[in-house]
Amino acid sequence: MAVAPPWLRDLAGAWVFYSLLPGWPGVNPGFERIARFAPWIGLVIGGLQAGLWLLLQAIGWSVVATVPVLIAFALWVTGGLHLDGVMDTADGLAAGANRRLEAMEDSRVGASGVLALILVLLLQFSALAALAEHCTRWMPFVLLSAAFWGRCAPLWAVLRFPYLKADGTAGFHRSSAKGLREWTPALVVFVACLLGACLLGVGLPVLLIGAAGFCISGLVADRLGHRLGGHTGDSYGASVVWTETLLLVVLALLSPVWRGAAG
Repeated sequence: MAVAPPWLRDLAGAWVFYSLLPGWPGVNPGFERIARFAPWIGLVIGGLQAGLWLLLQAIGWSVVATVPVLIAFALWVTGGLHLDGVMDTADGLAAGANRRLEAMEDSRVGASGVLALILVLLLQFSALAALAEHCTRWMPFVLLSAAFWGRCAPLWAVLRFPYLKADGTAGFHRSSAKGLREWTPALVVFVACLLGACLLGVGLPVLLIGAAGFCISGLVADRLGHRLGGHTGDSYGASVVWTETLLLVVLALLSPVWRGAAG
């Protein structure tokens, strides 16, 4: 059997690291630089959510019934990997500067973690429900965009901030990163989507949503990095979820703008 190139092994590693989807036959996964392919895995997850949305709408499910299923599916397919980071990061931020890492490593969930979980789920439900009601035909693209840009946020965190745990299990993301080259796969996808959207006559909405996702992913990673003094695996996960959530909220608020731009 031929040995797969390093980039393909890292892509296979990202597939099994960031999701519970079955592994690839014939390719031994590598894990050295998987963060660069996380946005691609986000597209797969967002695509599955979009397919689920279309299926449930085709059989007559209401928006109120469909949206919780979309959220639950995302939690299942990732194994709750990132939502766990949301709770641990919230507990760490609430514990104060001297106890942040200790609180984040504690397996018990504190009150701040529970509140963060509730807040995220409520915001996602409200934003998705609003988008589904007012921009129904754009829902598949919204789901793809949120999953994609959410997984771009850790790229900002890896490149701009130190890793806080000397023996942390997610430290390899930072140690193996090769500067701005980590953004190459994500930029390839975005440019391809923009070109395709322009050919279909909907380039402006894609550009607006892309600009919002780019800015929010950087802002979330930046704010968490400054509050914590760096990043950990938990805050990488929190960056994913909070970027997804805030992007959905912003798109729901701005939906008349980009919906109108699409005609």
